[in-house]
Amino acid sequence: MRELSGLQVPAVGFGAMVLSPGVYGEIDDTRAETALKAALDAGATHVDTSDAYGQDGHNERLVGRAIKGRREEVVVATKFGLVIPEGEASRSYPVGYAFGELRVNAEPRLVRRYAERSLRNLGTDVIDLYYVHYPDPGVPIEETVGAMAELVRDGLIRHVGLSNVTAAQLRAAHAVHPVTAVQNEWSMWRPVDPDLLAAARELGVGIVAWSPLGNGFLTGTVQELGEGDFRHHAPRFSAENLAGNNDRYAPIRDLATRLGVTPAQLALAWLLHQDEHVVAIPGSRTPAHIEENVAAAGLTLHPDTLARVDEALGRFEVAGGTLL
Repeated sequence: MRELSGLQVPAVGFGAMVLSPGVYGEIDDTRAETALKAALDAGATHVDTSDAYGQDGHNERLVGRAIKGRREEVVVATKFGLVIPEGEASRSYPVGYAFGELRVNAEPRLVRRYAERSLRNLGTDVIDLYYVHYPDPGVPIEETVGAMAELVRDGLIRHVGLSNVTAAQLRAAHAVHPVTAVQNEWSMWRPVDPDLLAAARELGVGIVAWSPLGNGFLTGTVQELGEGDFRHHAPRFSAENLAGNNDRYAPIRDLATRLGVTPAQLALAWLLHQDEHVVAIPGSRTPAHIEENVAAAGLTLHPDTLARVDEALGRFEVAGGTLL
């Protein structure tokens, strides 16, 4: 277990996005619910979702069914700002994937409406950790967080989170209401912004690493993508870049073999060694892989091993961009 500014969560939780159709290709709800049950049974009881994953709140509703009867053992995290009510404005948030942008609206007047919709989808009366999914370019972050603070006051959410923000935005938001966690991409092939990490440490804010396995790349098993896989939008997963990146990643795979762990376990253990207040939320559809990921939290890497990893990563020039 680790602490995110007063919130206790497992070091390795579960990112539920992969359980909705259209992410890593098709999947049915039976298989998805089996994966969620496996995650909870393995101890990955910090479950991360969003109102934007799947159609019409699919992922939140899926999580809601999985936690029914087990609500007290689960830390439920979700996000808002991408599924904009009909008739409301939206603003462009540029991204590095082929589709080029996301459309966002984090206006304070809509925050309660977003939360109430997520509460219905999840079948619960409180959200443990609630994030603004992306900062709205048209709304100062402190205004959005001010509306989130009202949700804390009224008991709809327990903790305020920010996702995909800068150090300056974190500081501005934290001045309005304590921020429990910042969720940002962080993995062996995507370093965290050092200014954001420094601000989080200074303010006592935990970091939740999304895509800690590089959208599955760091498992060492991705040779090609199937139909309907959203990673077709990602430059790093183009046929040419994927082949080259796999070649560059070979020393990490070899090191994992020598250590007697999987590449995914090495990637997660390495991440958890970067800071005592970072946690990971890898996603998987396979119970065996979920158990494998959770087991990474029990690995202690020798300083010499960490040095070898960092040396290998220093020679690892990734081809192609990520989402942000």
